[in-house]
Amino acid sequence: MDVVTLDNFVSFTLGIVVYFLGVAVNKRVPFLRFYNIPDAVSGGLLAALAALLLYGFADIELNYQLDVRDTLLVYFFTAIGLNARLADLFSGGRPLLIMLLLTLGYMVVQNIVGMSAAWALELPPALGVLAGSASLIGGHGTAIAWSPEFSEVGVKGALEIGVASATIGLVIASLIGGPIAQFLISKHSLSGESDEKSGIGVAFENEAQTKIDHISLMSTMLVLHLVIIVGWFVSQVVLAFALKLPLFVCSLLVGIIMSNFVTRFFPKIEWPARSRALAVISDFSLSMFLVMSLMSMQLWAISGMASSLLLILLAQTVSAVLFIVFVLFNLMGRNYLAAVLSAGFGGFALGATPTAIANMTAVTKSHGPAPMAFIILPLISAFFVDISNSFLIRFAISL
Repeated sequence: MDVVTLDNFVSFTLGIVVYFLGVAVNKRVPFLRFYNIPDAVSGGLLAALAALLLYGFADIELNYQLDVRDTLLVYFFTAIGLNARLADLFSGGRPLLIMLLLTLGYMVVQNIVGMSAAWALELPPALGVLAGSASLIGGHGTAIAWSPEFSEVGVKGALEIGVASATIGLVIASLIGGPIAQFLISKHSLSGESDEKSGIGVAFENEAQTKIDHISLMSTMLVLHLVIIVGWFVSQVVLAFALKLPLFVCSLLVGIIMSNFVTRFFPKIEWPARSRALAVISDFSLSMFLVMSLMSMQLWAISGMASSLLLILLAQTVSAVLFIVFVLFNLMGRNYLAAVLSAGFGGFALGATPTAIANMTAVTKSHGPAPMAFIILPLISAFFVDISNSFLIRFAISL
């Protein structure tokens, strides 16, 4: 077996090429667009399959240096923190609070289901957490970021298993959201109000935030780096108390605190929150992080885990549907908003926030608008899930 290691520059350059490969494939395959498969996922998986062919037929093992990828992960989560506004949390009112509690509760359920299924299959319980909140409600980014931790507790091929679980979950999430909402709407004769206005998206608030040039990009990068530096010091303080949190989590927390503090007490400062420059950096970081992570997968490492992983994900799918139909819908008020949020939660619990938005959009186009749903779910995913999931994963791993 010949081992070929590509350095950081070559790995990063190849990642850009693979991303555009995913863009081209998604344009030509309606199935991928229909199920909202990201360009980075399509391209990255194709590159991983190509590496598998090299491994199987040419006895060549490709390895990548991924220091750039790890930096991009920190950029992305720091940008999420900078965009978060505490004032928005109060606009959702009581439904937001209930949905938050349900989400936190379900994350615990998801890990219990995963650990139980792994135990029944005589696999390490930590693998059930990886195929639980780490990769499903956490998505590709969280699964990849935490894979070293799972490797340390005996989960072989943690990166590949986590990415595979997140990818399969993304497809399942796209499939179950709409049917769940349709079932609930038909059963309870629900519909949206025709005079409501859709609330999708966040508007930029002034001309400075819509401007993109080298100055706006450089100033945004400077703020990102300052937040990350403070986040690193926070991570060291946390580590001194025997609690290890990844740098991206600490940077996310610091970003939230600094963004709300600066905009409140120093309103004249041109803070990059919700600016186009920050959006460009965030989107670029996430796309490149995902594509580099996926293309570096060693699929041969999980060849013996395929059937077991599918059984665990089947258990997760069944538990998600039961939770949504019998718990979430009822506690959210058994109304049209609850039905739309049920579709979104189906996309979010097993996939990602974009999948949830796509599910809810499809429902509201057919049955009427529900603008509050497009405020509540993104707020929960942006503010709470990554932070609380980190603590839950750490606690579950310690067990």
